[in-house]
Amino acid sequence: MKLTKLNGSILIGLIAIIGILIAQLLWTREAFNSEDKKFSQRAHIALLEVAKKLYRGTNLELPGKNPVQKISNDYYIVNVDNDFEPEILEFYLISEFRKMNITTDFEYAMYNCQSDEMVYGNYISLSEKKQTKHSVHFPKHRNFVYYFAIRFPNETGYLFSSLRFWFVLSIALIIILLVYVYSIFTLLQQKKYSDLQRDFINNMTHEFKTPLSSILIASNYLYKQDSIRKDEKLEKYTHIIIDQSNKLNQHIEKILNIAKSDNTPLVLNKKNLYGLPILESVIENIQLKHPESEIKIVTDLESASIEADEFHFTNLVYNLLDNAIKYSDNKPEINIAIAKAGKYLQFDFIDNGIGISSKNTAFVFDKFYRIPSQKSNEVTGFGLGLYYSKKVCDLHNWKIYVKCNPEKGCTFSLLIPQK
Repeated sequence: MKLTKLNGSILIGLIAIIGILIAQLLWTREAFNSEDKKFSQRAHIALLEVAKKLYRGTNLELPGKNPVQKISNDYYIVNVDNDFEPEILEFYLISEFRKMNITTDFEYAMYNCQSDEMVYGNYISLSEKKQTKHSVHFPKHRNFVYYFAIRFPNETGYLFSSLRFWFVLSIALIIILLVYVYSIFTLLQQKKYSDLQRDFINNMTHEFKTPLSSILIASNYLYKQDSIRKDEKLEKYTHIIIDQSNKLNQHIEKILNIAKSDNTPLVLNKKNLYGLPILESVIENIQLKHPESEIKIVTDLESASIEADEFHFTNLVYNLLDNAIKYSDNKPEINIAIAKAGKYLQFDFIDNGIGISSKNTAFVFDKFYRIPSQKSNEVTGFGLGLYYSKKVCDLHNWKIYVKCNPEKGCTFSLLIPQK
């Protein structure tokens, strides 16, 4: 598969996010190890101070060798070589741990040399939670006679809570990575479907144009024959074939132009235009096609100067008027109201057609969308006229929207910024 700019950008973004995530996880692990080391140091200092206080007031001296030993990650023993009371030990432990800012729960036990077993002391909760009693096995240490053991059952959770910010940040990065991957997957799927749709439209329309051209050539030749012109019915049928073929050809051209504009952006040739002459020209062409229609321009402005691409603006107005006429059950009556609305010049195309329900107004500018109704089934089309009109407005930085009229029909409003 050839690496395109889109694929390259996706790959670079994915690598960047994964790299940041890996770095964040490594930093989190280092931070956890650092917190664990600091906790061990604080616990060691606190237990050493407890040992010193247990010797204070006695004739014995603290052993020269460090009395505090770390047996496992959360288990410490302290050799005191001296008899002591559990209540005094508990008091010293609580006070020294609080001095060293150790606020996690702990439990302690003392070795009873007479019974040769560890006597469970107590479970101490330094937090504000209710104290609970635990039955924990403390292993004996053969090298000491007088010693006590300390265990921190919640040390891991305590360390994790101190690194809450790092873990929240890591989880947020993981969520961002998952959202990014899902978004990229959805984007690629949409791109794939869009390419398939565009290829299908191009192939379908080109396949239609060849036989349609043959039909038009044969129909025009047939229409010129004297025998056809002399027969009123044959002339009528031939004329219907030519008209419908031309209409089908226009639809095919419109589909091809839309497919082309999706692949290659439309190029605008903007210039200052007078809107009223363009509207009058479009109305004249529309009424040649639909002589029964009644279209009026209602405005107090002497001129309506705009900056636009004349070709696309003309097509936009034609599409709006043509739709208003096609979706009308009675005699089409359309008013084009032009007025200033703040910084905008507003064009309102007000018709008396069948109207659009409020639940469908949000979709009328979607590609290939046609409102499900009996009238839509009667009117030929592919749902591209309003899509094209919206695209022209977007390229001009204009605004277009539709609303239902209070009595009948709907109003398409076009807002054009004024310099």
